[in-house]
Amino acid sequence: MPELSPRRRMLVLAICCMSLLIVSLDNTVLNVALPSMQRDLHATTSGLQWTIDAYTLVLASLLMLAGSTADRIGRKRVFMAGLVVFTIGSVLCSLAPSLSLLVVFRMVQAIGGSMLNPVAMSIITNTFTDARERARAIGVWGAVVGISMALGPLVGGLLVQSVSWRAIFWINLPIGLAALLLTLRFVPESRAPKGRRPDPVGQVLVIALFGALTYGIIQAPDSGLASVAPYFVIAVAALAALLWYEPRRDEPLIDLRFFRSAPFSGATVIAISAFAALGGFLFMSTLYLQNVRGLDALHAGLWMLPMAAPTFLCAPLSGRLVGTRGPRLPLLIAGAAMTASGLMFALFEAETSDSTLFIGYVLFGIGFGFVNAPITNTAVSGMPRAQAGVAAAVASTSRQLGQTLGVAVIGAVLAAGIGSSSYRSTFVAAARPGWWILTVCGLAVLTLGLLTSGRWARRTAEHAAERLETAEIRQAVGAPGRV
Repeated sequence: MPELSPRRRMLVLAICCMSLLIVSLDNTVLNVALPSMQRDLHATTSGLQWTIDAYTLVLASLLMLAGSTADRIGRKRVFMAGLVVFTIGSVLCSLAPSLSLLVVFRMVQAIGGSMLNPVAMSIITNTFTDARERARAIGVWGAVVGISMALGPLVGGLLVQSVSWRAIFWINLPIGLAALLLTLRFVPESRAPKGRRPDPVGQVLVIALFGALTYGIIQAPDSGLASVAPYFVIAVAALAALLWYEPRRDEPLIDLRFFRSAPFSGATVIAISAFAALGGFLFMSTLYLQNVRGLDALHAGLWMLPMAAPTFLCAPLSGRLVGTRGPRLPLLIAGAAMTASGLMFALFEAETSDSTLFIGYVLFGIGFGFVNAPITNTAVSGMPRAQAGVAAAVASTSRQLGQTLGVAVIGAVLAAGIGSSSYRSTFVAAARPGWWILTVCGLAVLTLGLLTSGRWARRTAEHAAERLETAEIRQAVGAPGRV
């Protein structure tokens, strides 16, 4: 990629952030619309889970393929294709006549979305080559998640209240088209010097692992553990096959050598934990505010602002801290705040009081605002720039997998607790195990943030990067074997 002027670099960042906005906005808007969809499409709790998880599951399954494909054939080309497919998928979702077709069209959206975020992050990484500039750019990127969380519930509530839940998908059209035209005009093409070859076996194994695991978790409350046990067996078998097969490929879909870096491995697990907490938090909060408190979609969206505003304010601050002091402090703040939020709901039944509910939302917003920038920065920094797309895709995959599992696990726990009773009479008690799960996720962020950001962890990152660069040189000159 040619060296760009500061103004052009900021324009590229803005275009990439537009793609993140429509993908992130789509999830937060959808959460507010869940009760309306439930009534209109006669959906069960598991049906609501699938409207979210069909999207995040396909996204998680295809992100690494999209990242490596973009490195190979051109990031701009893949990015533009993603914008087109995502926009078409949004139109189809707005026209869906049934829950099953809505789930299918959400999967079409996800195919497009898989070509956006990791590719955009790869474009940003190759545009901002200075470490501090890149950390600030990633901080801005993280702030867009906060913007989507702030705008999503309000815009979604307003559209659901004044039009219908179908209108929530319309907002993707102008943003998607504008991003497409701007990308065509201003984003330069870039690719890795030597792109990875496709890995169809690895891709099938990833889909089998994620799909079987998610299906088993979501369907367990309705079908029983005995009925879904084969899906868990498939998931375990797919994982074992991945661990055996991928190290034997010269250019694997998932390069397990990345995980020799403690910061990279830590960032992956932190991303899963943090986004599992986010997925579960949004799912339970939306159902509580509308089905238990009886709020309409707009007022439920307003109640989400105490969480969204801190996320928006803390994300750029986190990016600056990562650039000046490293990832440890933002991760510790994130883990402590998310843990405290989970404890408030689990121990003190924060839902029963406006003041404790408000504080719980604020704490979670602070935690989530601080966690995004260090995850992304740690995942891509230290890795060879030629593998930026793959490294960013692993980080994005971890986020989507975490959100998928969060909705699946929390939704299954909630469905099992409520059973055939009404939400209003049993929600607080049924949700308590879910809040404990969110507390554990916060503790994981706190603990791993401490363990994987010190000197020992940095040394493992340096050794991993050296091995990867050595392997690239050996492949370039045709030397056999892996490092």
